This record gives sequence, C-alpha cells and structure tokens, in this order.
Amino acid sequence: MPKSTEAAVAQRLLEDKDTDSRTRVYTGPTEKIITVLLCVWAVFQLYFNTVGVMSAVNLRAFHSVFLLLFAFLLYPATKKENRKRRFPPVVDFFLIAFALFTFGYFILHYTAVARGGGRVTPFQIAVAAIALAVVFEAARRTSGNLAFLAALFLAYNFFGKYIPGQLGHNGFTIKRVLVTQFWGTQGILGVGVGVSATYIFLFVVFGSFLKHSGFSKFINDFSLTLVGRTPGGPAKVAVLASALMGMINGSAVANVATTGTITIPLMKRTGYKKEFAAAVEATASTGGQFCPPIMGAVGFVMAEFLNISYTAVMLAAIVPAFLYYLGILLAVHFEAKRMGLPGLSKENIPDALKVLKEQGHLVLPLVLLIAMMAKGFTPLLSAVASIFAAVGASWLRKDTRMTPDKIIAACAEGTKGAVGVGVSCIIIGVIIGTVTLTSLGLNMGYVILNVVPNKSIYLTGLLVMVMSTILGMGVPGVAAYVIVQAVAVPVLIKTGVIPIAAHLFCLIYACLSNITPPVAISCYVAAGIADSDQLKTGLLAVRIGLVGFLIPFFFLANPVLLIGSGSAPLAMSLWSMFTASVGTVTLVAGLEGWLLRRATLPGRAALIAIAPLLLYAGVVSDAIGFALLAAVCVYQYAKNRVQAKKISDSEKRT
Repeated sequence: MPKSTEAAVAQRLLEDKDTDSRTRVYTGPTEKIITVLLCVWAVFQLYFNTVGVMSAVNLRAFHSVFLLLFAFLLYPATKKENRKRRFPPVVDFFLIAFALFTFGYFILHYTAVARGGGRVTPFQIAVAAIALAVVFEAARRTSGNLAFLAALFLAYNFFGKYIPGQLGHNGFTIKRVLVTQFWGTQGILGVGVGVSATYIFLFVVFGSFLKHSGFSKFINDFSLTLVGRTPGGPAKVAVLASALMGMINGSAVANVATTGTITIPLMKRTGYKKEFAAAVEATASTGGQFCPPIMGAVGFVMAEFLNISYTAVMLAAIVPAFLYYLGILLAVHFEAKRMGLPGLSKENIPDALKVLKEQGHLVLPLVLLIAMMAKGFTPLLSAVASIFAAVGASWLRKDTRMTPDKIIAACAEGTKGAVGVGVSCIIIGVIIGTVTLTSLGLNMGYVILNVVPNKSIYLTGLLVMVMSTILGMGVPGVAAYVIVQAVAVPVLIKTGVIPIAAHLFCLIYACLSNITPPVAISCYVAAGIADSDQLKTGLLAVRIGLVGFLIPFFFLANPVLLIGSGSAPLAMSLWSMFTASVGTVTLVAGLEGWLLRRATLPGRAALIAIAPLLLYAGVVSDAIGFALLAAVCVYQYAKNRVQAKKISDSEKRT
C-alpha cells in the first residue's frame, strides 16, 4: 500500500459515521424540529435520572412515549420508502397520536388501577390492546427479528394450552394477557424499558459525547502507537478501537456499521482476505458488550439482578473479556505472520508522547466515571457527571473544544442511537411478561433438568448455551441478556453454578449470538461492508472468537477465573488467568497454523489438543499442558535453526 494512502487511511480510522443507515433523512425545517426534540428528550432523561423526582413507572412510560415518537419519525415503514423527506407520512402521525394517547392515559390512571387491585374497565383493556399494537409496529420497524420472536411468545399465551406436557399451560383470557402486558409491571413497561430509561440511554449518550469530543481519534492514534508497526498492525488497531467503542456504545451491530466502514477497507488494503477482515471487525465489536469497565451498560443491569455492587461484576468479567480479546489479537497476529503481512511504516505511526500530550486529556471523563463508581456513587449519577466532564475536558485544548454545534450534534446523535435499543427493550417486555404469566422459564428449566442425567453442569451448560444463542439472535446485547437471564439463569443455578457465573455465562453467549450462524447479524453487516461471503464470514468469526465460546464452560464448575467471585484467593485467580492466557495462545496457534513457524497438520492438532489442559484451572492439567507445549516449542525452534542453517550455507555457496 502506498505510504500516502496508508497514512490517509490510518488517519481516517474511526471517523464519525451515521449510527443507523436505515433511518430517514429529513430536509428543511423538519430536520431542525426533530433535532430540538431529541435534545429535549436528552435533557428530560438527564434531569429525572439525577435530581428530578418521578416514580419509576411514570419514567418508563414517558421514556416509552419518546421512543415510540422517534421510532415512527426516524424509521420508515418499508425498505422501499424514500428516506429523504420533508415531512413524515400521514400514517406515522396517527401512530404517534395513538402512542401519546395510550401511554398518556397510562400515566394518568396507573395509580388508580394499582390501588384497585388491577381491576380494569373494558375501555382500559382497549387502550392496552392499542398500545400493544403500536409497540409491535415500532419494533417491526426498528428490529424486525425481535418483533417476530415477541409475537411467538404472545401467541404462546393463547395457544400454549394446546401443547402437551410440561411446556403447556391452562390458557389465559385476552383480558388477563393485556392486563399483564400493559397495566402490570411485568410486561412492556417492566424491567426491559426500565433498563433502557436509565442505564442504556445515559451510556449511549455518554458514548456519543466521547466520540464528538475527539475520543475516537485518540483511541485510533494511541492504538497505532501501541501496535501499528507490528505484523498486521492495522488489524490490531481495528480490534482495539472496536473493543473500546463497543464497550461504550453497547451495540455490536452499530459498532460494525460505524467503525467497520473504515477498519475493514484498511485491513483489506494491508493484505487480509475480505472474509477475514469482516470477521475480525464483527468479532471485536461483539466482545465490547461484556468488556469492563463499562460493558455496554449490561454490567449495571447484572448488578441489579444479582443485588451486588457493579465493581464485583466488573472484576468477574475481566478475565473472560481479556482472554476473548487476547484470542482475537493473536488470530490477527498469527494470520499476518503466516501470510507475511507487514505493519505500518514508521512515518505513519504518531509519536506516543505527542498523542498523550495533545489528546490524553480526553480520557478524563472515562477516568471520572470509574473513580465515581469506585467511590460508591450510582452509575446513573456517574454517567451524567461524565457527560458534562466530556464537554469540560474537550475545552482544555483549543483543538478539541466542543462548540455548541458539536454539543447539539452529540446530544441528538446519542438520543437517536438509543431509539433502536430502547424499542427492543419495550418489546422484550412481551417476552418477559409471557415467561412470568405462563411460568415458561420454570417449565423449560424442568424440561432441561429432566433431560440432563444427574444434573450434569456441562451438559446443562451446553443446552443453555444453545438456548441463549437462539434467544439472543438479532437482539441488542442488553436486551438479549435480559431475555436470556429470565429463562436460563435459574436452570444453571439449580445445577450448582454460583449466581454470578450463571449470569456471565448467559450474557457471553447472548452477545456471541451476534456472530453465530445462521443469523450472525454483526457478520452480515460486516460482510456487506467487505463485499464478502456471509456464511464464510460467520464461520471465520466463530473461529476467531472461539476462545469466547469455550471460556464460559471452564468457569461454570470452577469459577476461579472470575476474580472476586469468592471461589478462590486472588493469587490463584491470577495464576489461572496466566495459564489460561497460555492456553489461549496455544489454541489460536493451532487454529491459525502458526506458533514459532508454520505448523504442520499434526502440529496444529497437537496444539489444539493441548489448549484445554491449560484453559482448565487445575495443577495436574497445567503441568501436563506446559510440558507438552514446551515439547512443541522445542521442536519448532529446532526446525527454525535447521532451516536458518540451510539458508546460511546456501548463501555462502552462492
């Protein structure tokens, strides 16, 4: 690649892009009106999540009104609809009116319904039916797969009585279902939208402010200083950048769509095959959802479910996330060595000290966020303070200063980015409401436990992995986790798994469903950018992220890899982290066919066989694994010496 092109591509890495290409683009006064409304929504959420006083149910209802408003304003009803418009279609105004009426009616009458023991009038049942229909239409536009899944669950309320065995039930009336789904707190206004109204919204906006303050450029430049000159350096930059941005925005698909438009062409120009480049981007973007310290806001939700501090969740997730990204970086490195791909030239690598001096102040909001949570402040207050800190930090240098236009753009883009995930959180209320009303989660758990002999943890884990992957397909990370934990976590706990290990197990597989064929939605987006084969991209993504698929099984029965879980001293956890890291190197080397040199087929098989011995936390398995790995390394080293001697002798004769 020419140096000028190389420099230009490196400089453009992670430039701002539209967060969702499916949304409408307005022209004229409508665009300004929508921008103002987006900013009003942001101010509303910031105020009532910190100093304002409002009941949790009313906050969820107001949040739902804003979500539905922008779902109909921003997302077209069909793919063929012209996305550039001066005004929304008339039908969208009717849908917005229905949303305002039904949820406004809920806000005014919920207290009376709750005090009356849940007794509702026929008119209130009609309001619930209209609200449910409006929510399904919004979900169809923003996340079609999830709306279809929710429709199946809703149908189960009525047709489950025809299913024989433990998965059937006695049936429910339309009134009972609508009361649960709308007038109760287990349906569309339940925990799903509650998560969206608090953690998700604030951290998506925080991520937008970080991006507009220049934090994305800092990530790019700093990553280049770390790994840019190593073999396959541009791909490693893509991995680090995608991990950091995915950790903040919490959406694998959005991360692929934004960073992938720059990182994938950069990897292809470096010499990587298009399927490999797309797979690396999809895999790196997906892991950010369980990567500390922010974990795409999922960690805060998990802390609420477990009733423990966020710090405990963050510590437990460190090793799985570290091993996952170590595996991706090694895959990129070994592939580059195998193909003989160079890194970037020295002229195109920025000076580390200069980067820290000119842009290092942009990391202050992230430091403040972690420090406030460590001091015991709530994640919500910490997020809001960090949003203001992002603006303040940008003003420390003239080059990064956020002008009023940038602040408005960050505010509007952040709220706009929260719409798709927020509507998904509303519609998963239908799923959770169904699981609660019909006891589907308990019944499914009984079925799995009856199928598994002697309550085997690993066989139960395998079935839960399949269930988590299926339920998480095509669903944003937070929404997928909320769905899966309601059904799968109780099953694992009954087999003896500690709660935090059960929750992390389900979270990781729910997130990895983004790169698991046949759906693999993140891979499809990446394949579209790379113009690569979708199936090959998905299979490569599974191979590159294979460590992520294996590690959860190693901490199920022996959670020593989860720091702070109480199952082992810190020293033992750190030693297990070291041995698992060596196991990760071994596994990836076997998969990629390179360790100290190109590995033969028997050598690759040996490396893959050795890896589980080191990934498993045990003294005997570690000793055997290290001995076998040492033998392979000595063999490859000796082969390198022999080859080097042959080359030297040949040069002397010449």
